[in-house]
Amino acid sequence: MNARVRDAHINMSHGSGGKAMRALIEDVFLGAFGKAGSDALEDSAILSLAKMGRHGDRLAFTTDSYVVDPLFFPGADIGGLAVAGTVNDLAVSGARPLFLSCGMVLEEGLSVETLRRVALSMRRMADRAGVEIVTGDTKVVERGAADKLFINTTGIGVIPAGIALSAANARPGDAVIASGALGEHGVAILIARNQLALEANVESDCQPLHGLVAAILDACPATRCLRDATRGGVATVLNEFATSSGVGIQIRERALPIHEMVRGACEILGLDPLYLANEGKLVAIVPAPDAARVLAAMRAHPVGAEAAIIGEVTREPTGMVVMETAFGGERIVDMLVGEQLPRIC
Repeated sequence: MNARVRDAHINMSHGSGGKAMRALIEDVFLGAFGKAGSDALEDSAILSLAKMGRHGDRLAFTTDSYVVDPLFFPGADIGGLAVAGTVNDLAVSGARPLFLSCGMVLEEGLSVETLRRVALSMRRMADRAGVEIVTGDTKVVERGAADKLFINTTGIGVIPAGIALSAANARPGDAVIASGALGEHGVAILIARNQLALEANVESDCQPLHGLVAAILDACPATRCLRDATRGGVATVLNEFATSSGVGIQIRERALPIHEMVRGACEILGLDPLYLANEGKLVAIVPAPDAARVLAAMRAHPVGAEAAIIGEVTREPTGMVVMETAFGGERIVDMLVGEQLPRIC
């Protein structure tokens, strides 16, 4: 039988490599992630090359770190965010996500029950995304040396033959599609911090996008570019596409899918929803003849029900994004400079 954690809060012994650390790993992490078998506590996870090879001919490999305050917020928490964020980075590379690692940096004094909730949330999101959390690491730092809990996740996926997505692939005439309502994650975090004095029912859009990406690629294997619009928002993603591809991008303000609650919050605070972080939305660039078919496929998927064509790729101005405003004028949508919001992911 696995050992049980006897302490209510994390202390330095939980990172010492001794019995307390072993109990934490067996009780909280193995209990949540369901890792079993002879390699459950080895120094490395052993993965089947044959299994991976059945899904494609190239590996996708990504890593990210997650810091958010508060740890729990409307619609998600740091655990679900860490899994979904890494799954989505793999998915928009065209890969089928398969395996994740989980590195935890715990601050002395963190509630063990809080850690247990986070681990179980990671397990639920991993099950939803069809991935396994196969290896991990735990470090404990002294009180005040971290903000409760930091998570690093690394992901491995496999890219099917014939899929070649890149930010450098956009061509003049291509259609630009957003997968759904923008800015919800950023506003949800602000409300959770009580930095936005509104009675607003806004939840984070944190969700895995692998199924939506599969639907897009089924509808259009020649899809040019995919990227999830996290920090820096849609504006930053579009600027990255324009710069990498040496093209311009024209978008239409009236076409942007933004819920009124988010739009109102942005107007009150002087924020631009194009720069707000999302944790479950992507931007796709596809050849114009395929745009209607891709849009229909996206709207048929629960994650893409509010997808919209928001613009097109142009020859000029090279490396720039221009928006046609609701009043019929134009303005440059530059890449975010500095921080529009406090750190949220």
